[in-house]
Amino acid sequence: MSLRNVLLTMGIMLAYAGSALGAISAEEARKLGTTLTPIGAEKAGNKEGTIPEYSGGLTTAPASYKKGSPLRTDPFAGEKPLFVIDQKSEAKYADKLTEGQKMLLKRHPSFRMDVYKTHRTAAFPKYVFDNTIKQSTTAKTTNNGLTLVGSHAAYPFPIPKDGFEAMWNHILRFNGVSFEHYPRSWVVNASGRPTMTYQLNELLDWPYWDNSKKESDLFFRLRDMATGPPRNNGEMLLVLDALDMAGKGRRAWQYLPGQRRTKLAPDINFDTPNTQLNGATVYDEWCLFLGSMERFNFKLIGKKELYVPYNNYKLVYGSKADKMLTPKHINPDFVRWELHRVWVVEATVKPGKRHIYSKRIFYLDEDSWTALASDEYDGRGQLYRSAFMYMVQNYDVNTPYSMTHGFYDFNSNIYTLDVNVAETGGVVYKPVLPDRNWTPDALAGSGVR
Repeated sequence: MSLRNVLLTMGIMLAYAGSALGAISAEEARKLGTTLTPIGAEKAGNKEGTIPEYSGGLTTAPASYKKGSPLRTDPFAGEKPLFVIDQKSEAKYADKLTEGQKMLLKRHPSFRMDVYKTHRTAAFPKYVFDNTIKQSTTAKTTNNGLTLVGSHAAYPFPIPKDGFEAMWNHILRFNGVSFEHYPRSWVVNASGRPTMTYQLNELLDWPYWDNSKKESDLFFRLRDMATGPPRNNGEMLLVLDALDMAGKGRRAWQYLPGQRRTKLAPDINFDTPNTQLNGATVYDEWCLFLGSMERFNFKLIGKKELYVPYNNYKLVYGSKADKMLTPKHINPDFVRWELHRVWVVEATVKPGKRHIYSKRIFYLDEDSWTALASDEYDGRGQLYRSAFMYMVQNYDVNTPYSMTHGFYDFNSNIYTLDVNVAETGGVVYKPVLPDRNWTPDALAGSGVR
């Protein structure tokens, strides 16, 4: 073999070796379940005592909860705020606020943050913990972070080494294996008028978390049908997301009653405006981020303490839109803020790629890996939008529910609330449907004719 070919072969081998990341050492893995929780959070509280030690999460329903109800009552309803962050006190707490929170406080005298006692409520089925520890030394990424291998029914990177690994944890965060809910999407315009843009009958499942199977090439499936407003009745959507973002990525199909046919929908991806919110957000920021990571480089900045939405039972399960959706921002009476440790991930657009955001900052909860907040910047480097996830722990099924979220647009002065289930029946966990129900033909067969 010529010297040129030898050097070329060595270069390819080195490039391949550099593209496969993850798989922590056995020594690091021994921290899981000891000094760290099984999915990688620090077990200990902070030195000030304002963040408590993790003790297993919330696994017991309060006396107020009616067994089997899809609407979970607030186990902390009797608590009062410890203090309030508003325009006057913002500077005192600035080191524990996102840029989006600071902007809301600066712009709106009516915006405030009621800060409550911190409860580390995130809890999971035993197999999630067991699998995460077992697979922590085998999970890795290839294709420059875009393909996940060596992991199933587990958090793949409890001790992340880079931003891609941390974002995989968020994208795959445990919400159960299969559930149905009936979400509404709202947009509140600059004058303060709320509009319900969509109501859906929506079924979601995560083949990745199905512990009865050895593996799956898909991590997420969504199937929904519009039940409102009337002009959208009967529209349907099917989305399949693959663990191989580089080779397979997202596949999506739409059914439109007027055409009575199912068609491919490749635009339901990346920074295409989301029609379910009248274009107020883009598709890859559903749940703050969901979809392929191929257009960004993700850098793991580190961990910090932050005031984030947490245990928002009142907003998720006990709110009425006419009381909650006030002008400029969600009614502060409905939002609970707590101090938690979060991983900070910075995403910047790759050279040669395009997106409406030049930079995005994500704040991932250490106990659940859910992105609880994000800041999005435009091409000039100016803060464009900020988002918040209003997570709760569904204590009756040992499962976090991290779907209800909202965005604030600082250019148009509008805001959104997506996946609002309080007025439509809550969240119902269901057996997994057979694979034949997750095909374009199945979508067409169930369409309104």
